[in-house]
Amino acid sequence: MKISNIEFPSRPLFLAPMEDVTDADFRLLCRHFGADMVYSEFVSSEALNRNIPRTLQKINVLEEERPVAIQIYGTDPEVMAESAQKVEMIHPDIIDINFGCPVKKVAGKGAGAGLLKDIPRMLKITQFVVKAVNVPVTVKTRLGWDDSSKIIVELAEMLQDCGIQALTIHGRTRQQMYKGEADWTLIGEVKNNSRIKIPIIGNGDITRPEQAKDFFNRYGVDAIMIGRAAIGQPWIFSEMKHVLDDDFEYSPLSFEDKKAILKNYILSAVRRLDIDEQTPIENVYDIHLKGIVHSRRHLAATSIFKNIPNFKSTRIAMLRADTLRELFDIIDSVHETFCN
Repeated sequence: MKISNIEFPSRPLFLAPMEDVTDADFRLLCRHFGADMVYSEFVSSEALNRNIPRTLQKINVLEEERPVAIQIYGTDPEVMAESAQKVEMIHPDIIDINFGCPVKKVAGKGAGAGLLKDIPRMLKITQFVVKAVNVPVTVKTRLGWDDSSKIIVELAEMLQDCGIQALTIHGRTRQQMYKGEADWTLIGEVKNNSRIKIPIIGNGDITRPEQAKDFFNRYGVDAIMIGRAAIGQPWIFSEMKHVLDDDFEYSPLSFEDKKAILKNYILSAVRRLDIDEQTPIENVYDIHLKGIVHSRRHLAATSIFKNIPNFKSTRIAMLRADTLRELFDIIDSVHETFCN
């Protein structure tokens, strides 16, 4: 499978763009475990053009994580084109346009999935961005605004005509948010449309390796994008790859291995957000750290603790801990022998 001149293996797996999740550290971790391409957190075009430091930090790209896509969103075609040019200066492999974010602060202002109610503006934004840059431009969107306006089959052709190089479809409407089940039948219909020549990437509710294999076979998509299922378990890409490759000798990671991976991610977040390169990590074991707060959603979402009896109080303590010593003592106290 190819997006423009970027080649991927058969049945590739991509890490979805997720706000406050897909920072560079997590992207690197997912690449290590087999993600074939990773996406940044989404970036506001207006904030990017105003050089907001937090926004500029989001578009930092490390060579080791390539291929990597930077995702932008906004409502103004000219502002979006300008921000795409600014992103192009840091040489991402792909610039992705977010037409799918359903949250009120984005969609309610006419950006993200809000543009599913203003298709002419969506297409104008797409045209402006494609013309403004030389890197491949892709789009991520949803089936439509609500159940009465599932327009994705027609919309996919229109977006293709704007010059995008691939289309990712989340199998829900904006009205659904993240509730109910993702409907992949329309994703399959787009993929099987003879007029569609660009790669179609399916997204939504892929949480198990066997499911990824089944959906590749059933709907014929060119790639699958993994979102919330990767939070707290970046090894899901490795597990899915081995099922897709029929690797029956695959040895899954142990419980202790997975704990160590999460601890190392927390340490990487602390190094990025709290200390400089010269400061030994041991020097900050007993102080409040932003990196711990940033990492908590991975601890809250990880599947490794879900089958532990009476774990609620331990989980609460873990999510309230604000020093490395306290947090790691809690994590280290949890053993696989308690799981059934």
